[in-house]
Amino acid sequence: MTVRRWLVAVILAAIGVVALATPAAAQIEPTPPPVPQVGDEEPITVDEEKPFVITIDDGSGGPSQSVIIIVALTLLSLAPSLLIMLTSFTRIIVVLSLTRNAIGLQGVPPNQVLVGISLFLTLFVMSPTLTEINDTALQPYLDGQLEQAEAFETGAEPLRAFMLEHTRESEIELMLDATEADRPEEPSDVPLSTLIPAFLLSELKTAFLIGFVIFIPFLVIDVVVSAVLMSLGMMMLPPVFVSLPFKLLLFVMVGGWSLIVETLLTSFV
Repeated sequence: MTVRRWLVAVILAAIGVVALATPAAAQIEPTPPPVPQVGDEEPITVDEEKPFVITIDDGSGGPSQSVIIIVALTLLSLAPSLLIMLTSFTRIIVVLSLTRNAIGLQGVPPNQVLVGISLFLTLFVMSPTLTEINDTALQPYLDGQLEQAEAFETGAEPLRAFMLEHTRESEIELMLDATEADRPEEPSDVPLSTLIPAFLLSELKTAFLIGFVIFIPFLVIDVVVSAVLMSLGMMMLPPVFVSLPFKLLLFVMVGGWSLIVETLLTSFV
């Protein structure tokens, strides 16, 4: 009984302590954050005299970045066509492809390798023309010194001179006869719509002439191997299978790729 009385007394004492501490805790309240008044901040005003306007000129005197991006995307979309029609790429890729066929290799070197070599050789050949276009047309246009039409006309002149230098008169006459247009007094007056197809025809003709010269030594090897196999009575053995190692050996010993690249480069001088 004594222990029970002590427990009841302790519980009652604890309840009393909690009851006494509760009002004091209730009196401590967190301080609320200050409420901003309506007049404390400056009101946001909208100037109705200056609406939102999209401008093309950025005030620097040259074209804006948006116009430059649009022109760059347009050139990138037309880059394959321009690369084929206006540069030396056609002649180079055709000659390299004919060389591969003359050796007798259908997939070696791969098409990606031939296109890569042709691209870098084209950049090498066209570097003076591209430099002139950059100096006389592109940079003045970006600096705001030329308008778009003037930049186009100025940049077309180096390409026109390059194509006229490597286009035969017979192809130009053919295209002029086909269009039934008036004959220009000067070669520089030939319109681009006539000069570009004439240039492509001339490039194809030159590439096939170079390919014909490349085919002759490999054709001789094929004829000799065929004659030897016929004389030995080996009718079931394909002559191409036997002549291929000899053609590869000849091509490597004479430095075939170097000779072909040198021929292509000198043909544009």
